This record gives sequence, C-alpha cells and structure tokens, in this order.
Amino acid sequence: MRLVVKTKRVIEAHLSNSSVRALSGSMVAYEGQVGFKSAGFGGGEGVLSGLRQRATGEGLSLMECSGTGVVYFAHQAQDVTVLELNNETLQVESEQLLALSGNLNTNVTFAGLRGGMSGQGLFTTTVTGTGQVALLSAGGPLIHLEVSPQYPLVVDPDAFVCAKGQLTQSFVTDVSWRSAIGQGSGEAFSLKWDGVGVVSIQPAER
Repeated sequence: MRLVVKTKRVIEAHLSNSSVRALSGSMVAYEGQVGFKSAGFGGGEGVLSGLRQRATGEGLSLMECSGTGVVYFAHQAQDVTVLELNNETLQVESEQLLALSGNLNTNVTFAGLRGGMSGQGLFTTTVTGTGQVALLSAGGPLIHLEVSPQYPLVVDPDAFVCAKGQLTQSFVTDVSWRSAIGQGSGEAFSLKWDGVGVVSIQPAER
C-alpha cells in the first residue's frame, strides 16, 4: 500500500488486498475492487474515541478503503504533502490530516494549559508508528522549518500544521505583533517550540 502524489492537490492510494484510512468524504474517484466503511474518529477506537472527541473538540472522522485498485483523494482544493514516519510521532492539527497508511495509530493528547477564551491548542492529535501521512495545507505547499536548541521557533497557531522530533511545545501569550497588524481582538497567543525537530506550517491562516 503506497500513497503517491498525483498532482499537488490529489493523492492516489495504490491498494493490493490492503487498506488505507482517509478523511471521510475525501474520495473523489477510484478504480478496481474497493470497499468503503466508517473508521470512526482519529482519537482512538470505538466509544472512547467518540467521547474523547466530543470532550476535546479535537477529532478526525475517518473512512477505511479496502481492496485492490487505486483510490484518489482530495479535499477543498488544498495542497497535499505526503510525509514518511519511521517509528516516529507526528503532532498534527486534526483538520489537516487527509490520509494514513501503514502501521500508524492516532490519539488525542493534552497539549497543556494556556487558560483563556478559546480551547484551541489545548489538545492535539498525534500519529505514531511507521507509514505515510498525507497532510493538507491551504494557500500553497507546506513550509518546513527547522528547530534547534539555539533557535527555538514561534508560530501562529492558525498557520501551524504539524511537528516532528524531540520538541517541547509551550504557549506564548505576550504577543505584541497581533496588535501591530490589527489582530488584537480576543486572546493573543502563539505556539513556541523548543528542542530539535521540524515544524511545518501552511502559508494561510485557518
């Protein structure tokens, strides 16, 4: 089973008596003998997954595509990037996940308290194991930014897509740049990343 980028906005999953999980409703075409069924939420399995998704607001409605053939996936004309995981953990915004293949598990984890008016950033979806992850990005392809101990990274939470590596996330609430560009309403905060790894952002805000 392989995920292949067909165009910058479409991926194809090559199935050979195998299966792939994808965002519900993202199938745009398929060839061969392929069946489809609900795969629940991306925060785990069964009833516990649904309860966790309802409590945190962080969840991913998935479908499972099984059989032999080729399935094409796309979502709202967004750009698609395929990342390879090798016994690694990817921290990702659930709404940016398009498809998962291989031996990968998803979960919802607590990202830390920041207090305030909205729940954004309190919980995050993790993908762990070995396989491929197809990610969506608005405004263009993903931008990958290196993080090192000498150069921690601060990103706008509306642009953040995913992070991989030995990284620690914290919240920066004293964000003067939002006021400077006219986004001073609500509670201003950014995500700060320390350690060693890669943080990927999209060139458009959610």
